[in-house]
Amino acid sequence: MIKRVFLNHKQFALLYFIVLSIDIVVKLNCAQFPYRFMSKPWVIIILLGYFYFNLINKNDTKHKMVFWALLSFLLGDLIILLKGDSVVLLGITIAFFTAAKLFLSYTFSHNKDFSVSRLIPFTSILFVYTVFMTWFLYDDLKAFFVPALISFFISLLMLQFAFLRQVVFNKKSFKCVFIGVLSYVASEGLQAVQLFKGMFPLQEFLSTLFYGFGLYAIVFGILNEKEIEQEQVEKFDDKINVL
Repeated sequence: MIKRVFLNHKQFALLYFIVLSIDIVVKLNCAQFPYRFMSKPWVIIILLGYFYFNLINKNDTKHKMVFWALLSFLLGDLIILLKGDSVVLLGITIAFFTAAKLFLSYTFSHNKDFSVSRLIPFTSILFVYTVFMTWFLYDDLKAFFVPALISFFISLLMLQFAFLRQVVFNKKSFKCVFIGVLSYVASEGLQAVQLFKGMFPLQEFLSTLFYGFGLYAIVFGILNEKEIEQEQVEKFDDKINVL
């Protein structure tokens, strides 16, 4: 019964966003301990199950990196709940999220050629975003200036790798992964502002929603990826079968 839900994309999507919605409600209305410790981990745990049951080649190195990324996100989520005012735990949290982004960057990477001219406008936007976030948070980062800068850089590297998947994988996979990474980066930016600048309206709701949606879209996109040549062959086979 449970496995059947994980194997059915629509049923799992319903389950996942119910769990995510419960976590958001708990975050906004309940004490962090013990309630958030019971709601938050399940968002990643069921996503791990979904990825495992739907993965065809479990021995593929890049797909193993997705498992490591999700585990790193899970550990980062748990530690950030414990951190309180601890600078050490905040540093460990940043380290786990940075590791997760490196694992995903490796998953998105490929050795196919791409057009540099198409990449320049996109890279320019990322550069402007990095400069703005660094300028906006500079006075409050203090000892975390270098770790935060590295973390922002790796986020943008991950976003760039996700963008470059366009020349290799089918549109469905590319769009899901790219939108997912954009959503995650938005969540990370909101969380950084909250940590170093303070709260603002809807911050907790939006950061949790973007984070949960982003990870789901990334995993869904990876599970549905097909190389462009493979997709073209399958479409050709379908036409032959119709004839």
